[in-house]
Amino acid sequence: MRTTQVLNLFFVMLVCVLTGSGTAHAQAWPTKPVRLVVPFPPGGGTDAFARPLSKALTTSLGQPVVIDNRGGAGGTLGAEVAAKSAPDGYTFLIGAVHHTIAVSMYPKLGYDLNRDLVPVTLLASVPNVLVVNPQKRPFKTYEEFYAYAKANPGKLNFASAGNGTAHQLTVELYKTLTQTYMTHIPYRGAGPALQDLLAGQVDFMFDGLGSSMPQIKAGKLTPLAVTSAKRSFALPDVPTLAERGVRGYDAGTWYAIWAPAGTPREIVLRMQQEVAKALAGKEMRDNWNSLGAEAGGGSPEEMQKFVDAEIAKWAKVVKDSNAKLD
Repeated sequence: MRTTQVLNLFFVMLVCVLTGSGTAHAQAWPTKPVRLVVPFPPGGGTDAFARPLSKALTTSLGQPVVIDNRGGAGGTLGAEVAAKSAPDGYTFLIGAVHHTIAVSMYPKLGYDLNRDLVPVTLLASVPNVLVVNPQKRPFKTYEEFYAYAKANPGKLNFASAGNGTAHQLTVELYKTLTQTYMTHIPYRGAGPALQDLLAGQVDFMFDGLGSSMPQIKAGKLTPLAVTSAKRSFALPDVPTLAERGVRGYDAGTWYAIWAPAGTPREIVLRMQQEVAKALAGKEMRDNWNSLGAEAGGGSPEEMQKFVDAEIAKWAKVVKDSNAKLD
């Protein structure tokens, strides 16, 4: 047999071995617990979607899928933990819109979103909602809220999940468009921020509907407006800010799954397929509907395109609003 024929045969055999081993790797995975890093404390919007997902994936994957809450620095500390984890398919990040904002807000991050993490799939999209504690600020309508804010610059304060999060930037965008001024009070996550809003320590939030919805249903928070371009099916009687004169306002919240860069492609695709299957199930559909969320589940490529657009969108908001880290 000629040398070239031998080399060609060797190459074909090598490709078969590598392809077969990759397939076997994906089929065998997982053989131990899988960690979902949630970069905020318990009780926030990210947690509200991560926990039902972990339950569903534990059943479908046959291994425990555990939540690891790592709050701080607007979600960037937990993202760094995930980005620096071994790319072996046993660590994933459940991040959010906040991480595309952080690219512009934080001058020095310990990771690069597009270099150190790879997209898996979008998980959920929800509007933000302007909510007040009726015991502290008994506004009945958005118009009452706006009139007070306009007449009393600096007297309203708002809670956020931390510097550079969507909770802050959606209000910064609102302030820019309405020429109002309110004071920012950053927390280590939406959970602690929401608790202080419920306790009457702060005046309002632009919160993700997923975490505020239970409190709205319980009558503990009053929804005055949603931040999406159209009304939410979960709050059909609550107007959008655009309807109430804030032209061009459209800023929602979304949640997504990333893996550390270098995670085998077969495992990334398997996780995406498992998430899509979970989101298609009745229990998850009912859960997402109760939180006012639209389900994701698309391909990694679709998610990457979306993330790139969000990075550009929020970079403009940061620049136009001159938002700073408090």
